[in-house]
Amino acid sequence: MQLEAYISDLLYRYECVTIPDFGAFLTTRVSAKVHDSTHTFYPPKKVLSFNEQLQNNDGLLGNYVAEIEKIPYETAVSKIAKHVRAIKSYLIEGETIQFKNIGELVLNADGKIVFNPSSHINYLTDAFGLSHFTSSDIKREVYKETIEAIEEVAPIALTPEKRSGNVWLKYAAAAVIVLGLGGYGAVQYYNNTIENHNQLAQEEANAELDARVQEATFFISNPLPAATLSLEKQTGNYHIVAGAFRIEANSDKKVNQLRAKGYKARKIGKNRYGLHEVVYQSFETRLEAHRALYKIRREHNKDAWLLIKKLD
Repeated sequence: MQLEAYISDLLYRYECVTIPDFGAFLTTRVSAKVHDSTHTFYPPKKVLSFNEQLQNNDGLLGNYVAEIEKIPYETAVSKIAKHVRAIKSYLIEGETIQFKNIGELVLNADGKIVFNPSSHINYLTDAFGLSHFTSSDIKREVYKETIEAIEEVAPIALTPEKRSGNVWLKYAAAAVIVLGLGGYGAVQYYNNTIENHNQLAQEEANAELDARVQEATFFISNPLPAATLSLEKQTGNYHIVAGAFRIEANSDKKVNQLRAKGYKARKIGKNRYGLHEVVYQSFETRLEAHRALYKIRREHNKDAWLLIKKLD
């Protein structure tokens, strides 16, 4: 009985998974953080812990085992109890119990169970595909401010106008200005006339073209037969996730690779961190999804996981 596999599946969706008459695994959400000395960035995650005091059967684990193994609930509870008795006997003999992707259990000198959680897996589905990374120190250079000297502007000297007896020069200058303004006005009138003419010509050409298009009749002697495409649209809220990618081109490549292997892969959009999620297939029922999940884990990808999400 792969009890740790069932517990691992439930930890993705629930904050507490109780093993009757043994204890409970708890998850606590921790925000993303930065280590000050190593400059390492850690994504948000679920931190695992174990509480030996929580031993009452809440039915979660038993119902899940019964659903997966297709057995009655009472039979599933009996199998769990048998497995718990074996675990307790191993602990009493001083052995360390390894729960894959969960952690280690061992008895201390006081006979209490000590839990050492595993760091290989993050049960926070929102952070799927994110890993920690280290950034180098940012060195900032400080520049000294330089002040440029402002040169004084030399004063402008004004000299009074010297009047002369050549009064006719003033009239000549006025005449030149009048002629210049008249020439400028003539040029503007000419340009406006040309522009209006071009606009009218363009409107007439457009009207004639529209009339010819309306009168035209097109005949196709050998029309192509209508093509009918039948596309299978996937539905369901249970999705087996293959990966999440920050670059969309990588998600397209992953979809093509999975389809080449026979999977009905597709993209289901971005998660809250902006990553493009790729799934093997979507299913209508939880049972169908779990059957496919265990087969995919066994034959292709042991890190595949089940996402329950209603798509728009």
